[in-house]
Amino acid sequence: MDLADVESVRGFAAEFQKTDRPLHLLINNAGIMACPESRIGPGWESQFGINHLGHMALFLGLLTALRKAEGARLVALSSAAHAISDVLWEDPLFQRSPYDKWVAYGQSKTANALFAIAVDRHFASEGIRAFSVHPGGIFTPLQRHLPEEEMVALGWKNPDGSIPVGIRELFKTPQQGASTSVWAATSDHLAERGGVYCEDVDIARLAGPDSRPGQHVQPWACDDEAAERLWQMSLLYLDAA
Repeated sequence: MDLADVESVRGFAAEFQKTDRPLHLLINNAGIMACPESRIGPGWESQFGINHLGHMALFLGLLTALRKAEGARLVALSSAAHAISDVLWEDPLFQRSPYDKWVAYGQSKTANALFAIAVDRHFASEGIRAFSVHPGGIFTPLQRHLPEEEMVALGWKNPDGSIPVGIRELFKTPQQGASTSVWAATSDHLAERGGVYCEDVDIARLAGPDSRPGQHVQPWACDDEAAERLWQMSLLYLDAA
């Protein structure tokens, strides 16, 4: 399955549905970050298209199997980078405004959080609950589009390529990063708390003046009206694909 190709996503979902199996957990973990401008499908900006629209197409394609579970959970991987940008409501695909790779990534991560809210609002009555997760800073191939000098400028690496002590202490291993996703997928603590944004194996609180950079959730990523607006807008994009 290729999240950049909606027909590929729909084909995978259709094959899974043929098994007639229930699907209890769907963790939308894949994604791209801060990549050069590119277009996928019918002209979607790639980060919004892959990180959000591709995953939404997957969810919709697997909806029958999720319903069949009679108690399923969706976990959408967001990021602290949602703080970079709300959804660019007037131009989410960068068709009129200059492309900015970090704004595009931040928008897609806000979309992931809003998507979880919308799923929970639409399908909680059918036994499908949804959550968004910030896994933490983790060195993985997600950074493959960043040149070394940019990671040095961000403070993630020293000029010699080594990792600064402060970053080693702040960043997580992949196993540590997975822990909040696993918790959101399985914890009884969240049984009646659908739609929430989670970090550090807990429900995040609303970001405020005392929040550290990258900590807590911004108001625009936990807004019910924005979640519904994104849901309806995304359905139109997917219907046209």
